[in-house]
Amino acid sequence: MYRRESAGVAVDDSILGDVPNAGEILRAEKLRKSFHSGSQEIVPLDGVGLSVSRGEMIAVVGPSGAGKSTLLHLLAALDTPTSGAVYFAGNSLHSFGEIELADFRNRAVGFVWQRHHLLPDFTAAENVAMPLLIMGKTAGQALRAAADWLAKVGLAGREKQRAAELSGGEQQRVAIARALVNNPLLLLADEPTGDLDERSAEIIFELMQRLHRSHHLTSIIATHNLSLARRTDRVLSLEHGKLMPGAEALAGAAIGAAQTAGAGALTQGGRG
Repeated sequence: MYRRESAGVAVDDSILGDVPNAGEILRAEKLRKSFHSGSQEIVPLDGVGLSVSRGEMIAVVGPSGAGKSTLLHLLAALDTPTSGAVYFAGNSLHSFGEIELADFRNRAVGFVWQRHHLLPDFTAAENVAMPLLIMGKTAGQALRAAADWLAKVGLAGREKQRAAELSGGEQQRVAIARALVNNPLLLLADEPTGDLDERSAEIIFELMQRLHRSHHLTSIIATHNLSLARRTDRVLSLEHGKLMPGAEALAGAAIGAAQTAGAGALTQGGRG
């Protein structure tokens, strides 16, 4: 059992088990997920295994449709595997009942989507406060915690701005604050910079890195951006249903960048 602070109130998280301060916190064993489209079976995950240590920041790379989102949804208990198991702090999520799973999703996991899924007519603070209201906090507690988190992501003073009035980068900052307002242990992010321009993507990634360190998170980020992925602790590549070390993907990115740079130099030289 452990206790932590959420919106200034101690929360008993015994339902989540004994979470280690170091070592393995999350494990997937032989994860398989299949769908049927007519008579065709589609298998985005086929026997995936994964061990994540407390405090790691991991990038999962791979082409569109490879199953990165599916993997994150299974790790967050937003979906169930066809076979295999996910363990958090040594406890199988399969053994949890519906109430326990909801508790796990609300307290242990913060999730950031590529499309922020904010409520456009709600203020930034109201969007961030939503997980705390679901947990049962009062409106006052939830809005105070939301204001604190908006300040942490660089949006102090924007609490009453409607989500629809914010820029794309600002909306993603609100989404990150919403994901972390419950002080979860795990941050799972599905293409969090995919809809942003290069400069905004860099700012959001640096923010996530800073919050990862300052709040002792364990983070798994699915991304197409290999230049950002290489700045995490570990890169994994998901292709053809299998999860493997991502060294080859990063090497390919380096070669591609070098070729692009070389072509640019030749172009500049020709112009001279």
